[in-house]
Amino acid sequence: MSRAFVKEGDGEVVLPERVVSPHPNLVTASGLRQIEARLRELEAARSRELEAARAAAAGAHDAAMLAGLERDLRYWRQRKGSARLVTPAAVPDVVRFGVTATLRAADGATRTLTLVGEDEADPARGLVSWVSPAAETLIGAGVGEYIAIAGERYEIIALDNPGAA
Repeated sequence: MSRAFVKEGDGEVVLPERVVSPHPNLVTASGLRQIEARLRELEAARSRELEAARAAAAGAHDAAMLAGLERDLRYWRQRKGSARLVTPAAVPDVVRFGVTATLRAADGATRTLTLVGEDEADPARGLVSWVSPAAETLIGAGVGEYIAIAGERYEIIALDNPGAA
């Protein structure tokens, strides 16, 4: 049976480590800022929890919270340490990491997809992990080309570098 955490005999809480992707940790400038912000948030939360634990003699809930913070800190430190900042061309000619592609479906509807790092991905906002099936289809395609994503055919009508000033 799967357990969220295991409480050891001395009150120590051991959580399973967060899974780290085997792919290179490519990040956009925005993605790197997000990683750094997450680390600052976790460091601040850890400091507050350590102080609260000392003051309250570290109950079981405090131990679990602190174990979760420590695990997340290990994960985000590893992700920051392995981050490889990629800056796409100011005027891209094909879809690559960091590029936004505007797609038009057969019914005329448009959508935009930006290829980003795994930790930055948010499909609901059009931010697609560079290792996703959709990204695999897009990488290397240019304006005027047709691609298929999730069984739907799209024409690439524009490419942009959202990070270019």
